[in-house]
Amino acid sequence: MGAARVKRRFSAVVDGPVEEEEVMSRRCNRRPRQRFVGKDGRCNVTFVNMSERGQRYLSDLFTTCVDIRWRWMLVIFTLSFILSWLLFGFAFWLILTPKEPCFLQVNSFMAAFLFSLETQTSIGYGFRSVTEECPLAVLAVVLQCIVGCIIDAFIIGAVMAKIAKPKKRNETLVFSDTAVVALRDGKLCMMWRVGNLRKSHLVEAHVRAQLLKPRMTPEGEYLPLDNADINVGFDTGTDRIFLVSPVTIVHEINEESPFFEIDKKALKSDSELEVVVILEGMVEATSMTTQCRSSYLASEILWGHRFEPVLFEKRDGYQVDYSFFHRTYEIANTPSCSAKELAEQRYSGSSRSSFCYENEVALELASPDEEPGQDQDGNTEPKVLFPLLFFIVSMSY
Repeated sequence: MGAARVKRRFSAVVDGPVEEEEVMSRRCNRRPRQRFVGKDGRCNVTFVNMSERGQRYLSDLFTTCVDIRWRWMLVIFTLSFILSWLLFGFAFWLILTPKEPCFLQVNSFMAAFLFSLETQTSIGYGFRSVTEECPLAVLAVVLQCIVGCIIDAFIIGAVMAKIAKPKKRNETLVFSDTAVVALRDGKLCMMWRVGNLRKSHLVEAHVRAQLLKPRMTPEGEYLPLDNADINVGFDTGTDRIFLVSPVTIVHEINEESPFFEIDKKALKSDSELEVVVILEGMVEATSMTTQCRSSYLASEILWGHRFEPVLFEKRDGYQVDYSFFHRTYEIANTPSCSAKELAEQRYSGSSRSSFCYENEVALELASPDEEPGQDQDGNTEPKVLFPLLFFIVSMSY
């Protein structure tokens, strides 16, 4: 019912600016939304009302066995063998006839079950065996051997794939607890830190980031989780990192950035913003691709801070001190305005400097031996030069 009410409320088309403001005000007055991606990388998503869920999962049984928990995997492992032993034991018990000795030392269901176990596991105690008098019994033994090999291949393959799953590699890949916004190379940037706790490398490591935030379209459609890409150097190749020591990922806040018009105050008051960061690469030991995820809420993005250094040079090499990995320090002179306002301020300042320079050039064009407004014969000239130059310079801007 709650989901239906939310759907009805946000699926209606907003007819006017008044209704749109009411919807946005109601959305802003709600409690802060839940985190979409947790700090441990788990996605806070549940699936409901899925049609034919069991059939779809069973159609890809191997992936289902790899994804399920270990306790259920052990249950499947045990039941697959026990049920196959019981099934063929029951078949051998049905084949038993008093007229034809199909089996030796098999006279009951328990003996047939033990013969089935010995056949499939190749134990061979030497007491029970099949005879050539009954072709049906020989066919059942051959069939059990084939089924046993298939079960062994499937179960062992699923267990090995589950053991070699690169998900546990993420336990040794860490993101910083907070992200920071500060000036770097004269540009306002958002930064966070990623580190590798193992000495083995992460091959072809690269990073991505996305901004998740609700948005209302001009047509009145409410998007509860709109994705906006955050450029971390895809064009220049800086998104591919050499993760031997901790690396600081830098996102330049420019015209293409979703943070271009967000200042310190707006960022602090935004309770629905979430930045999802992703690290991908191949595990060096298994060559399997792994993905490590984390996220930062607006309260976890520190404006005007920088990370403390973690890499120190020693006499015999370099040392990484992970006690400084999450630490930051405040920068007092960081502008609190948005990157857009900062760019406008710098542009207006450079424009004024350029205008003064052009004015000086215009003054130098006049001969220093001539007085303004007079020619060499002392005749008065109309004062047209400076207004004309002023007009040309002003038109250039």
